[in-house]
Amino acid sequence: MLLHETRSLMTRLAKVKSFALQETMLPAAALLPRAQSAIDRHLIVGRRQLRRLIQQFLGWLQHPSSNAATPEEAQRRFTMLRLKFNVVLTQFDLFSDVITQRSENETGVWLGGLDVVAADALELPGYYEAPPVICYLDRDIGAAIRRARTRLPGGGQNPVAVIRVPRERMVGTGIASSLVHEIGHQAAALLDLVNSLRVILKGLQRGSAGSRLSWQMWERWISEIIADFWSVARVGIASTIGLISVVSLPRPFVFRLNVDDPHPIPWIRVRLSAAIGEALFPHPQWRRLAALWESYYPPVGLATETQNLLSQLMESMPAFVSVLTNHRPRALRGRSLVEVMDVAQRQPARLSALYREWGANPPEMYRASPILVFAVIGQARADGAITPEDESALLSKLLTYWTVRVTVNTSELCAAVPAMRSVAT
Repeated sequence: MLLHETRSLMTRLAKVKSFALQETMLPAAALLPRAQSAIDRHLIVGRRQLRRLIQQFLGWLQHPSSNAATPEEAQRRFTMLRLKFNVVLTQFDLFSDVITQRSENETGVWLGGLDVVAADALELPGYYEAPPVICYLDRDIGAAIRRARTRLPGGGQNPVAVIRVPRERMVGTGIASSLVHEIGHQAAALLDLVNSLRVILKGLQRGSAGSRLSWQMWERWISEIIADFWSVARVGIASTIGLISVVSLPRPFVFRLNVDDPHPIPWIRVRLSAAIGEALFPHPQWRRLAALWESYYPPVGLATETQNLLSQLMESMPAFVSVLTNHRPRALRGRSLVEVMDVAQRQPARLSALYREWGANPPEMYRASPILVFAVIGQARADGAITPEDESALLSKLLTYWTVRVTVNTSELCAAVPAMRSVAT
């Protein structure tokens, strides 16, 4: 019986094929070759290892020495083998759910465009090798990331960063806030920002007793805060506007402190995002946005404990923002995040000027960096220079253009390889 069950496992394993043979979709909706190759290579290695284990078990079952083993021992070995088989299927399904969605009309092409934007937001040449990034849509109001080089269910390192984007955010500048926040988590891991900042924040907790609690909270929340910082630095005010959309919840949740939640209190999180924006891109718009948020959720009538904590956090916020903007982690070789993230190119006045220039000469917008385009359109939204309807239509066109452009460029490069080899020969 175990012999037949094991051969059944081997037969079913043979049915698990490469995604290159599984999925049908528009070329523009397909994963970029680097991401596709990384996923398939990871799954091929897993299948090969499992196949070897199955063959070893079959050999043991059929060897005369196995006659001395009890049925219990044979069943135990087979059960462990089947669990490993299910791990392979779990990892296959994890990526299958992401890739299959790209067969949806329009959605697949938009996701291809988001892959391009995400890769652009993660780029930091000279400081790390960015892993491939793939995006997919799902329910819920918040985004999430399964970072590259982290452990997958059942073992093994994730070969790509997988970002879940809320379906309700398609398509508008709010998607940039969610997408780039998750990219911030990946970048922070590559630069080891959270650990390097924690050392500083722990030291600041040894200051005056009156501010100790606020520094403890900043340390507890630093992983989410540094992702918000990355988002603001990349797309400007579009990040804070998108964040407001995410955390606009019933009042009790906006002021709720959950000690197990790595996210800051929503009310403080928006105020901090605006404070980061003010530090990176000085402009009256940040104070106006902070005042708007406070008018939505006036911090009155709160429990005394909550009121005291908010006061301490607001009092220490300028010093905390200074820590973020002046932090010089070892990975950046003595430079700060502000210095390496091209903040000067995203000042509000320049973004507004670019929007006007692109209005007169649209092809220039299509030639620009995708993440810069999101920052420009987000600023136009904040300036009231573009309607939500026009914004959505424009971003849909841009996502389609970016994915078609990268698909064509990749196809041309692949087509040129044989010719280049021939010339070299």
